Amino acid sequence: MSRLADFSGLSAGQRRRLGDAAVELRPYVPAIAGEAAESIRREIPQYGRTHDPRYELAVVKAVQELIGHFVDLMGERDVSSDEVVAYFRELGAGEAREGRSLDMWQASVRIGAGIAIGRLTEQAERLGLGGNVSEIGYIAREVFAYTDRIAEVVAEGHAEAQARAEGEREGRRRRLIDLLLTDEPEAGELRDVAARAGWALPQRVAAVALARGKDPAQRPALPPDALVGLHLDDACVIMPDPEGPGRRHQLETGLDGWVAAVGPAVGPHQVARSLRWARRALGLTVKGVIDGEKLVVATEHMPLLVMTGERDLVELVADRRLAPLRKVRPALRRVLAETLLALIECRFNATVVASRLSLHAQTVRYRLRKLEDLFGPVLHEPSVQLELHMVLRAWLATTSDEGE
Repeated sequence: MSRLADFSGLSAGQRRRLGDAAVELRPYVPAIAGEAAESIRREIPQYGRTHDPRYELAVVKAVQELIGHFVDLMGERDVSSDEVVAYFRELGAGEAREGRSLDMWQASVRIGAGIAIGRLTEQAERLGLGGNVSEIGYIAREVFAYTDRIAEVVAEGHAEAQARAEGEREGRRRRLIDLLLTDEPEAGELRDVAARAGWALPQRVAAVALARGKDPAQRPALPPDALVGLHLDDACVIMPDPEGPGRRHQLETGLDGWVAAVGPAVGPHQVARSLRWARRALGLTVKGVIDGEKLVVATEHMPLLVMTGERDLVELVADRRLAPLRKVRPALRRVLAETLLALIECRFNATVVASRLSLHAQTVRYRLRKLEDLFGPVLHEPSVQLELHMVLRAWLATTSDEGE
């Protein structure tokens, strides 16, 4: 049997007198509790729901339980606190479900304890029991120790309810992530699962593929509406409104320390498609083909992603389109390929290419003449440049320095 107060600091005679006082004071508990509850409602407006009489009665009942049980402990040695502990643990859980912190509860306990000490003392004196409760300082300390223990019980209930709610929320979000990652989920089911998870279906979303960085224990620090799928074998994030103001910055800062690639923005029923491109970009990043020092945006590497997805196609097209480069030695072959790619991307502006490659403009012009000799007039045809651009990006990314 557990007791929240046992008055072990009093002698046997003092405990008997305290028991007699408790019998006399017990009838006054409802009035004292009502006064304390009124003070709590007045000083903490959040507890004063004038439109909800059931809630007001609950406040009065909680205070009455608090004060009444303490008086019972004063008077009887065989009184157990188990039921009161269960009651206040559930009260703490209710506070968590209401979305309130324990700050208000702790403030209300202090108010209630002050009223209880004052009124119990007044009633004892009015009944001529002053001598019986002469150790009023000791009793006051016991009141505060008792309320501290009650506060601990409430905190336990609050924490347990929060953990339970968080677990349920996490479970619903995992179910939502799993559904979003299926190919073309049914619209009605998606709406229902999203509603149960408390997630407003956005117009556009993007999937972000993740690989752990240097700190394996680090978790993403993203906005509440981001769905984080760390439970998956291949971790990912589903980011609503990825192209909205500040969203890219949120991804960059929230995924600091991770290797991350974000797929194209799609409708919520096409997340699996976005994730496929994100994972392809992440794969190239992990291999070192794409720089992973910052967030990788798959759509910014489209030619590379398309061409590297089909290695056979890259090799076949490279054999045909890059055949002129095989006329030069391997070391020069790669230098000319890199220069040609830069020329195409910079519209054959030798000055811009020189700055980009940290070369002298005359060197770039020399290489351009060499490339024109190798490829002939087709080098300046737009359709050929488009094909060359794609194959060069893929070939340079997947070929060794020797060009073999």
